[in-house]
Formats: sequence, structure tokens, C-alpha cells
Amino acid sequence: MTIDRKKIKTLDETDEPPPIDQVEERVEAEMKRIEGKAKEGVGSSLRNKELEREGQRIKKEAEGELKQLREKDAKR
Repeated sequence: MTIDRKKIKTLDETDEPPPIDQVEERVEAEMKRIEGKAKEGVGSSLRNKELEREGQRIKKEAEGELKQLREKDAKR
């Protein structure tokens, strides 16, 4: 069995990010979601509405990023 080099496409040719970069994006979004959840919990415990709202905002933003990444992965 031989490989036809004319049929091979590189990541540069497909304009696709390397797998390590794809994982890094997901990890960063997940860490951001966890940070938001933690801030929300601390704000709730301390009865600090401002901190709680900031945590909710961060968490919601991160969940949106994760959703986009999942949709992008599903298209591949």
C-alpha cells in the first residue's frame, strides 16, 4: 500500500488550527466557566450582588464560547 502524496492536505492548506490549539481554546473556556461559577458562589455567600452578577456574566460568556466550540467541532 502506498500513499499518494498528491491527495494529502496539510493543516495550512485546509486553514484548520492544529489539534493542540483546539484543545487549548476549550480548556481556557472551561477554566473561565469555573472561575465565573466560583465568583458567583462567593458573591452569593458574602451577599455581594456585584460579585455575584460578575460571576454570572463570566460563566454565561464562557458557556457561550464552549457552545460555539462544540458547534464548530460538530461541523468537522
